[in-house]
Amino acid sequence: MCSVEKRGKLFILTLTGNHQHWLNPSLINSILKALSLVKAEAGASLGSVLITTSQGKFFSNGLDLPWILSASSLSAARNRLNHMIQIFKPLLAQLLCFPIPTVAALPGHAAAAGLLLALSHDYLIMRTDRGVLYMSELDLGATLPDYFMALAKSKIGSSSVRRDVFLRGMKVRGEAAVRMGIADSAHHGEDGVMEAAVRLGEELAERNWDGDAYAEIRKSLYPEISGLLGLTPKVMIISKL
Repeated sequence: MCSVEKRGKLFILTLTGNHQHWLNPSLINSILKALSLVKAEAGASLGSVLITTSQGKFFSNGLDLPWILSASSLSAARNRLNHMIQIFKPLLAQLLCFPIPTVAALPGHAAAAGLLLALSHDYLIMRTDRGVLYMSELDLGATLPDYFMALAKSKIGSSSVRRDVFLRGMKVRGEAAVRMGIADSAHHGEDGVMEAAVRLGEELAERNWDGDAYAEIRKSLYPEISGLLGLTPKVMIISKL
């Protein structure tokens, strides 16, 4: 489901297996366990960074629609969908209060909840030659949970860009995503994306930031989504005085 490699001060979390990386209970639990391991090990020293990537042509194709639609009845399918919407929240919450910088390195497509997973990182890096960002809900005739839109509003500053992504179902490629303020940079090929992610990670790791302070400042940057995910602020301290 996912693996974690430690490379110096960088933790590289890779989604493995099913190359569409459908977000279902098994994958979400696997990612949460991996994040717990990274958090425990990174907590022993300052200056760590998480890079999340994946194998194959997809970063993630979103909530596992094939699994949801394979339920025995419409009622059961709705229950599965509601269950998925609820268990996806703790994953986003973990990333938004993670005590080290986070980078999403996309080797390919990120659709629907897969795009939200990418946006929950501090930095988003794409390819120029493959992969799109795409919110498929309008084409599927599906509405959005409140926390999906709150995260999008927090991470995509332009209302016209949000309109195009959510109300036109625009498929946004890497260079366009950079121009639109969704992605931070775009690079040729999977190797180019990972090289850029590692360079950025190493630059961030050199700062040796205090993890608790980093997480609290991140939460304060995004109060709406933090509130919806139940991330309450802690008493602030100055650790280096």
